[in-house]
Amino acid sequence: MGGTAQEDALRAATCDVGRALWQRGMVAANDGNLSVRLPDGSVLCTPTGVSKGFLTPEMLVVVDGDGLVVRGDRRPSTEVLMHLRVYAEDPSVGAVVHAHPVYATAFAIKGEPLVGLMMPESVVALPEVPLAAYAAPSTRQVPDSVAPFVRSHRACLLEHHGALTWGTDLMTAYLVMERLEYTAQLTTITRALGGERMLSAERVDEVRRIFGVPRPAVL
Repeated sequence: MGGTAQEDALRAATCDVGRALWQRGMVAANDGNLSVRLPDGSVLCTPTGVSKGFLTPEMLVVVDGDGLVVRGDRRPSTEVLMHLRVYAEDPSVGAVVHAHPVYATAFAIKGEPLVGLMMPESVVALPEVPLAAYAAPSTRQVPDSVAPFVRSHRACLLEHHGALTWGTDLMTAYLVMERLEYTAQLTTITRALGGERMLSAERVDEVRRIFGVPRPAVL
């Protein structure tokens, strides 16, 4: 497939993560896309028109920094340009995940960022998820809308679209997506119960001190 044991392992891992997204209901039909940066700087990504729950390693495509196919028989998603922009903005990023988790996407449609200061875990791992302004699908406006958040955050909502997460490796990027959706679910439920109950500023500062978490950038 990829010619190296490392690439073959990443192909298998990408299929595993795609299946996890599908099983958790964070993608429907052919929605979503995944990518991983390879050691030579090229990018392994999912093809267009395939359910993420039924990926096989040989379906995956390798593209260069401009999105041109280097290896593979299928077309990459046009949304790969969004992934490539994330890699270009932050060389430490090793993987990008795009999905349409139901609760988080509802906030994206509403046009509201997520602020997860209800639990210490969220203060540490994902205190806020900004909203990237709407951009027409498959255009270069989409990468442009995401770019401002790459270095300061690890996720963003895509207005009227879905969610994007990134990390040093594929599992990290996937787990950020899980936490993002969990935060959106908790926010929805607590609002139904009368409203969010955030940690006080003093408690948030205490958690940040304990875990050495810097104050996040202002949304």
